[in-house]
Amino acid sequence: MVKCPRCGYKNPDSSVYCNNCAYPLSDESGKKVILNRRERSWNMGLGKKIVIVLGTIVIGYLLFTFAYNINQPTKQDSLNIISDDGSLVQGSSYPYEVVINYEGNWYAKMGDPNYLKEHSGYGSNSYKLDCSPWDKVYVTAYKYGGNGELTVQLLRNGNVVAENTTNSTVSNVEITYN
Repeated sequence: MVKCPRCGYKNPDSSVYCNNCAYPLSDESGKKVILNRRERSWNMGLGKKIVIVLGTIVIGYLLFTFAYNINQPTKQDSLNIISDDGSLVQGSSYPYEVVINYEGNWYAKMGDPNYLKEHSGYGSNSYKLDCSPWDKVYVTAYKYGGNGELTVQLLRNGNVVAENTTNSTVSNVEITYN
């Protein structure tokens, strides 16, 4: 019995080709064909195999990145709210605004507690906050000397939702909302 080097099927000694897979069992001179490892494997160099695998990985990464970015909402869409009944409630692009009133120099930190922006100025100013309607908002304002009242107001869509005031010479006011 001759065992096929390709599929392992046991063939009769007189067989020239495997009865199972038709693989040649002997050459023209009658000698048994013994294949070396190179002929039994994928007939391609190691460098080409590496290039094909890396190319496949890069193409897969690019397709994933493209599909991921295409499915991300725009900044305007991310500020919208989908209610329980499936209807869309449009939010304002920047629903929060901070108004600082003081007749002197002041310094403030405001915004999402994890991403506070710093501002300083003199007199009254207002700032739009880059926060979503459901974000927590934090504001703290310091006055530098001087007398007078430091008032900080937090407005949401034009309506005052929080306010704090101080008359101390060197003091600060804080607002935490939501």
